[in-house]
Amino acid sequence: MNYKQATPIQEQAIPLIQEGKDLIACAQTGTGKTAAFLIPLLDKIAHAEHDHTSTLVLVPTRELAKQIDDQVEGFSYFVSATSIAIYGGGKGDDWDKQRKALETGADIIIATPGRLIAHMQMGYVNFDKLNYLVLDEADKMLDMGFSDDILKIVATLPKERQTLLFSATMPPKIRTLASQLLTSPEEIRLSVSKPAAGIDQQIYLAKDHQKLPLLEHLMGTMDVKSMVLFTSRKSEVNAIVRALAKRGYVAKGISSDLEQEEREVVLREFKNKQLQIIVATDVLSRGIDVDNITHVVNYDVPRDAEDYVHRIGRTARAATTGTAITFVNEADMNKLGRIEKLIERKLDRLSITEELGYGPGPVAGVRDEPGPFDRGRSNGRGGREAGRNGRGNSGRHNDSSRGGRPDRPAGDRSPRPEMVAAPLAEDVPVPVELADGTAAPRAERDPNRRNNRRRNRGPRPAGEQPVVVATAGHELNEIPLPATDGQTVSGEASKPKRKKRRKSRPKQVNAGENPVESASDGVVAAKAEPEAAVTFAPISTWRDID
Repeated sequence: MNYKQATPIQEQAIPLIQEGKDLIACAQTGTGKTAAFLIPLLDKIAHAEHDHTSTLVLVPTRELAKQIDDQVEGFSYFVSATSIAIYGGGKGDDWDKQRKALETGADIIIATPGRLIAHMQMGYVNFDKLNYLVLDEADKMLDMGFSDDILKIVATLPKERQTLLFSATMPPKIRTLASQLLTSPEEIRLSVSKPAAGIDQQIYLAKDHQKLPLLEHLMGTMDVKSMVLFTSRKSEVNAIVRALAKRGYVAKGISSDLEQEEREVVLREFKNKQLQIIVATDVLSRGIDVDNITHVVNYDVPRDAEDYVHRIGRTARAATTGTAITFVNEADMNKLGRIEKLIERKLDRLSITEELGYGPGPVAGVRDEPGPFDRGRSNGRGGREAGRNGRGNSGRHNDSSRGGRPDRPAGDRSPRPEMVAAPLAEDVPVPVELADGTAAPRAERDPNRRNNRRRNRGPRPAGEQPVVVATAGHELNEIPLPATDGQTVSGEASKPKRKKRRKSRPKQVNAGENPVESASDGVVAAKAEPEAAVTFAPISTWRDID
């Protein structure tokens, strides 16, 4: 297979794997991690002559599973080792082939976690004698939500096994997973999250409608033999393919919407140089080994900074050179900053759209074209800016809804003059705004009257005694009880708890109608409402009331 010299990751990993140690290996993409674990494991399989499935390799995508299966076939040409790739998306007969291989027991199983669990639930998968577990592109599997599936699979494996974890990045969640699965692992870290030195990284500032003409111009100035164009949204794949076809380029798209057989056809044509351009989502950003890709284009900046490293890692593989072009619009400026922080390098921003006649490009740090999901901008969706200029409906400072303050400077947080309360004397009339917008004086208005009414009722008139009623499911509230001498006991009726409390009318009860003997003063109160079970009177003597 034309392997003449070991790469650094192969040189360090192969001896440790041969010694039987658990291993965490982290190295940039395109450095030969797959061969680093396949070559020593195939050597062990060739000498052990296992009669069972000895090796399980878990991978995030079906493309990677198929590629590793092809590499096993190449590496084991002179070794009696069998392998099969287990992944979804195929036809019904693919399931039968996978089931037969799992029942008979191939030497090496390469599988995506979800598909493997589907087979395991059928009851014919047996990993009781498994010797080696490999997690390839472990960080991507966790990003795709396979953490629980991985733990379910590992729970069925023997405790005594050799576990190898390979990844291109080392986030904290990988550390957590490794602590659960590996035993006293050795660790190899080589240039984590750093693009290969042979990649020429070019950043072009361009608005969305300028990207295609700019790409056509750049392709006219470069010798493009094979190109992978990445987009973060699979809905854009077909639109970009059609636009490139109109310009005379041979291009096809690949995304998760395609059937597995269609995806394999597109990849095969691209590897055989029948296609010049392949438009893809991030399903191709991890572990796909295609020789001599000269250019990678990021049609938009990836959501995660690590994905940028994986995308551009499709070129300049095996110590070659390549070009990576990234288009950055107004909304992607922050993402570019995170990428620069990750790779620890400042990338030059090129703006050539205006001199090419495509109009001015975006300005770094300025977002003048709000997207449909932008919040807090003047697009009618509210937020700070929308609140200031009155075009939003949910901003905190929506001045237009309060009469408008067009002369208020941006960023001014000082209170409006009309909102500043002036000290009021007790006998000074308070202006009240009328329906016509004018202010009319209102004599002797107490500014705290509302609070007084709620919280400062003052002393009760002489002769009034409150009666508190406890009802099932309600609060303890006061109810008015009329007295036989014509006086009414003050209080509020017992009502279910509501947002707004209402005052009840005194209940008129004729004297002698179900009287209840009250306090020592001789006042007789009426019977409480039917739902009132027990009544308590805050007076010197407490009595139960029916």
